[in-house]
Amino acid sequence: MSDGRLCIFGEVLFDHFPDGSRVLGGAPFNVAWHLQAFGLQPYFISRVGNDAQGVEVREAMQRWGMDLEGVSTDPHQATGRVEVRFVDGEPNYEIVCPTAWDSITTEPAAPACRLLYHGSLALRQSASKATLQALRAQHPETVFVDVNLRPPWWQRADLEAVLHGAHWVKLNTDELAELLPNGASKDDAPKAFLAAYGLSGLILTYGSQGAEVLTTDGKRHRVSPGVDIDVVDTVGAGDAFASVVILGIVKDWPLDLVLQRAQAFASGLVGRRGATVHEQDFYQAFLDQWKVDN
Repeated sequence: MSDGRLCIFGEVLFDHFPDGSRVLGGAPFNVAWHLQAFGLQPYFISRVGNDAQGVEVREAMQRWGMDLEGVSTDPHQATGRVEVRFVDGEPNYEIVCPTAWDSITTEPAAPACRLLYHGSLALRQSASKATLQALRAQHPETVFVDVNLRPPWWQRADLEAVLHGAHWVKLNTDELAELLPNGASKDDAPKAFLAAYGLSGLILTYGSQGAEVLTTDGKRHRVSPGVDIDVVDTVGAGDAFASVVILGIVKDWPLDLVLQRAQAFASGLVGRRGATVHEQDFYQAFLDQWKVDN
């Protein structure tokens, strides 16, 4: 890939669980956290409140060795918060609005991004949406959009705008059905979506049934999780998967290998509570297996 930083844009927040515990998270933050552990030193662009939780975010990032320059402080809004509930084993989210990450700025100016990852949730308010548009206007070599449809916090027009010009998109089967282009056949929805937005690759996740990647040259690669996986919770599993896909893009791994490694890492993460792990040994085991120097 060309020179420039690996930039991750979007929300940072605390997931609050029914048992009273809380875990630092937010899909973009989770991805940045994992990529830091993989040795890629991402530039995380977000915003926290002028509160104890904001201090906690910065301290956690500092301990993990992450670059703090892209995280600004909002004088009025609190650090992000999500209430997590589980229904039939699947997480449901009550996302507080507005919070600090709804007003993300790039002051000081963000560096040139060779790869820009962002989700769809940070599009919900105009300030963060404008900042993202400015980053996209710099035309990064690779744009990776991780779709997370959280009603009522998305608008079709805003999402379609960022899908155009993206190179890689990750979504699940329900999100694909919701966003299927007009006139497209449901029988070949992934191929229609790939073509409609001119993507290099589409990552389609099937929850406990695994995932597949479709590429513009017509190739498809599928992966399924192994048996006997110890599941504590599935919060952040998709973010874990996305982080290894990005690692594979940066390292230029073959796509079938990317999928296998992404699935293995996500399967390891669901054995932990929450979406981030604070022990480098957890990551090092995967890096050693993959023969990656960090």
